[in-house]
Amino acid sequence: MSGMDMLLPPLLLGAGVVTACALISVSALLDRRRAEGRARVVERDLEARGRYLGLLAQEMQTHGIALLGYATAASNAASGLESRARALLGLSADVSDLLANSAGPRSLKEEETRLEPILDEVIGHIAQALSPGRRAWRVAPELRGVVLMVDRRAMVGALRQVLARVIRQTKDGDSVQMRLVRADTNIAIVVEDDGNGQGAEDLNGLNVGNGTRGVGLGLVVARDLLRAHGGELTVEAVPGIGARAWLTLPRARVVEAPVPVSPPA
Repeated sequence: MSGMDMLLPPLLLGAGVVTACALISVSALLDRRRAEGRARVVERDLEARGRYLGLLAQEMQTHGIALLGYATAASNAASGLESRARALLGLSADVSDLLANSAGPRSLKEEETRLEPILDEVIGHIAQALSPGRRAWRVAPELRGVVLMVDRRAMVGALRQVLARVIRQTKDGDSVQMRLVRADTNIAIVVEDDGNGQGAEDLNGLNVGNGTRGVGLGLVVARDLLRAHGGELTVEAVPGIGARAWLTLPRARVVEAPVPVSPPA
């Protein structure tokens, strides 16, 4: 037997091994691409469902505020709609929290944003939906003049959730105050109301002591939006007296803030 004849079987065996390995690699690559394709389809489907649920939550919130406005207005106090309206607002809050808990990292589009048009937009939307019910809105002039480096849409969303909670916890004609608080390292938009101050049922367990401090139903979205900016959200509630929400942001995000004017002596 010649040397070539002796080398032929090993060569054929080696070629077969190489071919088998190549086929396995190709098969694995095709399987991976098919899996990636299925994952992209699932991801797009989940995103579409998330957008739908988000719009649904906003619609429920708007209709709930409208129902509450009719139910708590003086001329409609006996209509029996109040409990249904508060339940609808609670359902909207649950959907919003569900979406927030399942959402990934938030992408921000930061720009210089003046608070005055944002406050007017959010308060105007809620006041219109609440009519003929009403709340006595009192916004400090200093707060209106603040300019922040933030994502405008995110700030609108955070304020809308916080003020929707205020509507849910207050009655027709109750006062809602909004002011600016400064500290060395941060600033805070403070929202105070004269509502029922329910803490135990409205707080979800974050930073909760005796059921009077933390983040409430529907506020997970607002908290996450503020945290994406390096801030935080805390709600303090005193039963029978009212509640105070702190929307805190790093001082570095302040582009412009009016200097507070001291009252004349």
